[in-house]
Amino acid sequence: MSKHGKRKNKHQHHPPLVAGERMRRKPYEARLRKLHGELVKVQEWAKVHGAKICLVFEGRDGAGKGGVIKSIMERVSPRSFRVIALPPPTEREKSQMIIQRYLPHLPAAGEVVIFDRSWYNRAGVERVMGLCTEEQTKRFLATVPAVEQAIIESGVILLKYWLEVSQDEQTRRIEERIEDPRKIWKLSPMDLDSYSRWYDYSRARDDMFAATDSEWAPWYVAYSDDKRRTRLNIITHILSKIPYEDVERKKVSLPKRQGAEGYVEPPYARHPIPDIHAGMDA
Repeated sequence: MSKHGKRKNKHQHHPPLVAGERMRRKPYEARLRKLHGELVKVQEWAKVHGAKICLVFEGRDGAGKGGVIKSIMERVSPRSFRVIALPPPTEREKSQMIIQRYLPHLPAAGEVVIFDRSWYNRAGVERVMGLCTEEQTKRFLATVPAVEQAIIESGVILLKYWLEVSQDEQTRRIEERIEDPRKIWKLSPMDLDSYSRWYDYSRARDDMFAATDSEWAPWYVAYSDDKRRTRLNIITHILSKIPYEDVERKKVSLPKRQGAEGYVEPPYARHPIPDIHAGMDA
């Protein structure tokens, strides 16, 4: 456990995670398997009916957005489900409307598009880190509800999720990134600067909710200290908001394979990959 793991913060409003409450792997995997089957049904339903689905994920660094998205994508087709994680804007894009560079990525018929961070960068990281002016932020917050209404009126099912992590859990996860060579790529100098600005981000989040939690595009908040439970809860909620049905499929059977008719397999030994793991335990 992180050296900060048991620190109590009387000011944070995040529901405490009781010791031992985290979901165990076996029940998690069993439930996730069932939900994956439902996501495949959504995929097939969207293709048949031309549905357009857009999922937006926002939250602090270390809140678990990437893990949720990975759990959604695990068993669906990347041709139907697409993840959009845009790099910082170019100089040309900076001169455009903030939402302009996201619009080309919105779903076409039969697609599910997942934004790993979105146009709400303007209300969050750009505002807190001084990458835009207060006037630009105010203008964004005033106009984005109408833009989202237009997106929905075009036939898109738009669902916005905010993952809320506690201070202690965020500290534990970011320290884990620092110490684990498999996760260090997730950490940038801006992440460390952002970590120190907890309450600036809290104020920015509150302003964002106040301005953009609309009747047609509300914010759904998931408390994410327990990664596994959070993933299950979010996927279950997504499924509850999409009016999908099971699409009837014809029963599939394998056809008879053709005969060799004299064909002989040649030896493919010119550049074999060494089997260095032979005999090792799985």
